[in-house]
Amino acid sequence: MATRGNDFFIAEGIAPPERILFPPEKIYMVWQQQQSAGAGLFNVGNTCFLNAVLQCLTYTPPLANYLLSREHSKACQQQGFCMMCTMEAHVNKVLHSPVRQTSSFLGIGEHFQLGMQEDAHDFLCCTVNAMQRACLSASSDLDLSSESTTIIHQIFGGFLRSRVTCFSCKAVSDSYEAFLDVPLDINAASSLTAALEEFVTPEQLDGENCFKCNKCKEKVAASKRFTIHCAPKVLTVCLKRFDCLTGGKMNKAVEYPEYLDLRPYMSEADGEPLYYSLYAVLVHSGDSCHEGHYFCYTKASNGLWYQMDDECVELRSIDTALGQQAYLLFYARCSDLRLGQKASSSLAPSYAPSILSQWAASRKQVASVVPQVLPDRTKDMVLSVEDPGQEEAQSGSPLWGKEGYNCFLDTTDCDDATGRNTGPPSCGHDQHVDDAPSGPCNRSLESACGPGDAWEETLLRQKETSSSVWSGYDLHSRK
Repeated sequence: MATRGNDFFIAEGIAPPERILFPPEKIYMVWQQQQSAGAGLFNVGNTCFLNAVLQCLTYTPPLANYLLSREHSKACQQQGFCMMCTMEAHVNKVLHSPVRQTSSFLGIGEHFQLGMQEDAHDFLCCTVNAMQRACLSASSDLDLSSESTTIIHQIFGGFLRSRVTCFSCKAVSDSYEAFLDVPLDINAASSLTAALEEFVTPEQLDGENCFKCNKCKEKVAASKRFTIHCAPKVLTVCLKRFDCLTGGKMNKAVEYPEYLDLRPYMSEADGEPLYYSLYAVLVHSGDSCHEGHYFCYTKASNGLWYQMDDECVELRSIDTALGQQAYLLFYARCSDLRLGQKASSSLAPSYAPSILSQWAASRKQVASVVPQVLPDRTKDMVLSVEDPGQEEAQSGSPLWGKEGYNCFLDTTDCDDATGRNTGPPSCGHDQHVDDAPSGPCNRSLESACGPGDAWEETLLRQKETSSSVWSGYDLHSRK
């Protein structure tokens, strides 16, 4: 059953959570502090994959807002390695003072070892899972729905619907699965929107893949279609560039917009647009998963874009960020904005209503208004850091299991979302490869979210020409 307007889809057959572990009204989707980009991260031996992922997470507004408050560490009682405490300390140091990345993050999984090449998407999945486990460490005997009410799952989690339609009796069978990111095939796609179109295109089940229809009581031909059912607050997309068998890479251009409307790919495709704003792009430069280099582009809280290449942080234009051979894309929901709205409006309500709030009737939502602060255009183009030394690695706990991908019941201000988990085998030698040339700028909804004045873009392009900088696992199959 679905609700419209400011409510969201709730998958039938999934019970509401018995407990709400984190109040949804305390998740702020816009920056609560504004400043220029923080420090770069030193490469301590094939750790470019780690550095790039950490920078993308550091500039994820709702996650950064929470970590900057230090709320988790004040209440944490977990013994030994805690991913949330580690991320909290990291984000506070990176955004407030120079810091060198150490191997302590490798404790999130036994297969991550200092000096070994790894895949950025694999590390991202393990990091998000480890943060989820940390949020659950103080609770026990939780139902699956309640486990989905952590701040991590409320930020990154969503629901995918699989609908099978019998060709004989026309009976419809729906099933739902939670996700934390969306892996997309790009073999036949030249753009993100084309890959999403392919993702939601129905496929035919026949022959050996026939569907066992409960109404017909036999195997029959049917169609199967995936759609985004509940949208996450932060949409993470993995463009599947690597061949899991050979390790080869697709070095093809795949265009992606600064603003994405997710509505056409949802279960309820009719309705108001559901806009997402790009805030981070992770790039792999190289020809296979066995060699190459990772770096990223992130949008800081001042609204400006920066290229983050290990310890090097340089100001870049949005055109450059949009012209990369992206591997991972990070979008934050801005569905409360309407087409043509000015950037300052994005700093109005800092959270969107949530279905979880309805289940927690005793909680009262409070809007937070953050004053508009103009970007600081006088900062230096390159931010460098000193090496303060290296900490010792800490051992981690087992990965949060597949059962952790449970029902995400809170989606703010819209009604759909999708995903699955995919990427290549480990990869990432730290060869320093020239940056790929910028491609065409695919911008839409130009004034919906964040600073973007024409003169500012011109200024950034002028600055960019005066400086240079040197320059990649399937949880589910479609059938």
